[in-house]
Amino acid sequence: MSVSFVQHRIQAEARARKLARERSGSTEVDIAEVYKFFPFKLFGLTRDDLGRLADTELNAEIELCRVNPEMIRQYLDTKRAGYRVGFISDTYWNSGQLARLLRACAPEISWDFLYASCDHGSSKSEALFERYIAEQDVDAASSIHIGDNDAADVRGARRYGLRARYYPQASAALASKLQRETSVFELLCPHRPSRLDHGARTLRRMVAAQSAEKSAAFQLGLTVLGPVMTDFDAFIEARRTELVRDGGRVAVGFLGRDGFLPHLIWQDAHAGTGSYIEINRRISLVGSADTLEPLCELLGRVVRIDAATFVEIVKVAPPDVMAFFANYPDGIAPGSDLADALPDLMDPREMTEISAGIRARLLAYLRANIPGFDHCTDLILADLGYSASVQKALRRIFDREGLRIRLHGTYLLSLDDAFDDIADADSAAGLISDLVVTPHVKRMLIRNIALLEQICCSAEGSARDYRNGAVLREGDQRPAAQTALVSEIQAGALAFATRSRELAPHYRLHPYRDRDVAALWTAAVLGRLLLLPDDDEVALLGGFQHDVNLGTQALAPLIDRDYVENQINARGLIAACSAPAPPMWLAGSLTTLSPAHAHWYLLFGANHLPANVFGETPCGTLQICLFGRDGRAALETINVYRTGLGDLRLRIPLARRMAIATIALPLAKLTREGTLHGVVVQSGETAADAAKSSEIRAIADDRLVHAGMARIGRHFRAHDDDGCLLVTVEPTADEVAIYTVALSASIG
Repeated sequence: MSVSFVQHRIQAEARARKLARERSGSTEVDIAEVYKFFPFKLFGLTRDDLGRLADTELNAEIELCRVNPEMIRQYLDTKRAGYRVGFISDTYWNSGQLARLLRACAPEISWDFLYASCDHGSSKSEALFERYIAEQDVDAASSIHIGDNDAADVRGARRYGLRARYYPQASAALASKLQRETSVFELLCPHRPSRLDHGARTLRRMVAAQSAEKSAAFQLGLTVLGPVMTDFDAFIEARRTELVRDGGRVAVGFLGRDGFLPHLIWQDAHAGTGSYIEINRRISLVGSADTLEPLCELLGRVVRIDAATFVEIVKVAPPDVMAFFANYPDGIAPGSDLADALPDLMDPREMTEISAGIRARLLAYLRANIPGFDHCTDLILADLGYSASVQKALRRIFDREGLRIRLHGTYLLSLDDAFDDIADADSAAGLISDLVVTPHVKRMLIRNIALLEQICCSAEGSARDYRNGAVLREGDQRPAAQTALVSEIQAGALAFATRSRELAPHYRLHPYRDRDVAALWTAAVLGRLLLLPDDDEVALLGGFQHDVNLGTQALAPLIDRDYVENQINARGLIAACSAPAPPMWLAGSLTTLSPAHAHWYLLFGANHLPANVFGETPCGTLQICLFGRDGRAALETINVYRTGLGDLRLRIPLARRMAIATIALPLAKLTREGTLHGVVVQSGETAADAAKSSEIRAIADDRLVHAGMARIGRHFRAHDDDGCLLVTVEPTADEVAIYTVALSASIG
């Protein structure tokens, strides 16, 4: 109802202004004239309620309005210096109502003049400045007007000879982000009002306005990541307070490596009361194992692994395992193959000894790095998330060692269906839980979470073991330029957290007090960055590499434009939206194609991208010619498909036994002019396997011949109806290959 009320209120103002322009040539109206066009009956009201509605709206604005600290300082300083100072405003509040609003915000101010446009039937862009100059008898050249609207406050003032200073409420970049966040909020958190956030956006504008302009990386931390991490800090503190209130002796530990930034912010806000503990999934799983099963589970998630990496994980080199690797090219095997074979290659007793050693070294490390570890009753494990795998493994380790410390996972994002096997005395909770956004949305966020992990990460390699209470780390494979950029972003986030703690209470802003509302907006802010980045963010972050952090030396790209373009050309937009990693930042990769592609992906994650609209449907047939390696030719008829975006797709399945050398496609029969998006090929043991394959190769331009057609870049034009595209067929070891031609027909 609140959303409908607001939209009807906005429409009422638009109708009132339109009628005013028709009658008087000016769009100026007061609040009573606005509510004359409001649908009272829809909300159970009568026209007698008009005055009450106007008064209620004024009271709401008084409650929500805050003074800009820089403006009030300048106003009071100018007043004390003996200058005449006042207000000129385009507003539907009359001068009496405007005076109430001003005094409610800053009781100490007074003014020499006050002009409300609705009192004079003229705006600043029309004749309001002229009236001010005449009535106040001022020299326009000796006056200065300050405002936040370039058209009305700057150009309107200069039209009458006044000097003007433009003071925007937010930079263009921040204003754009805020607008996108509202759109993301309404998609990810439907049926929740997106207008009131307890001052979160006001606080962000204040902090940004009072912070020195620095690098783009610093600004990203200040305006986007800082608000997310500050809310996460408040969430951790709320959990700590609850445990202390219940009588617990509570320690707070931040799991390395991507718990590094949350730890920085906590230390700054809570006088160094938290510990940064470097425990990763690999160490905790191996340390908790009394069978080979946890190790097999871990290895099954690794795409590729070699013998050196295996030894690094388990600290031993069983001969049968080494022989296993020797049977694979270059000694590199799929992790799933190793997981399946391991029970026959390794004695479970070896795993028991390895596990016991890791547990002993890990506990010595925890005692050295968490003050009062053996005396605490509750340990909060703060982390980005997601399924509490480290927490569960640490629980098994504590149980085996007789430690009764309760564990409380406190996560930024949580996969809540993974928490049902948490020990009864323990707990796990996510700031952005499946009650804040849907599980479908959550999985889309986590599909793109590698970006956040890299931004929050420490500048050191992942833990590989411990010695004498100290951590031993792997080498950090990430480029130095990336870690330097991350450091700038983290500095900006820390600056926001520090400054917001100072400003929020002074201006009675409490954006993190209502945990439900705060979580919704944090989901929107984070979701906007991960799922709907702007071009500047993609340019800044697109070169990042992701450390897969499983004892390997592999780095995976965050962005790969060619990959997603090939996915769309071969399998369609919806298939591309569910493409596996890498690339790790799928939304960023889609953004490199166009901002619209990123928005479609957002719609997909919000379950608003219907397959029967954005999928493809047959729209005709085309006769093509297949030339064999033996010189023979055969005519075949294929289906032509039309996608939801109006593009065309031609798919040509070829069996290896057909020995086809060239495909001739008479594109001019479809369109004399158009855009060739690409030719790609998938392969597999069967046609179904090939069609589902996400391993897609683009056919290079030198393998394409345009017969009877001219081509400039991707644009082609056929000379006549016989224009053909000739595709050279590449050899394949698979039984079936599917060639897909993606094109758009020109309209004209």
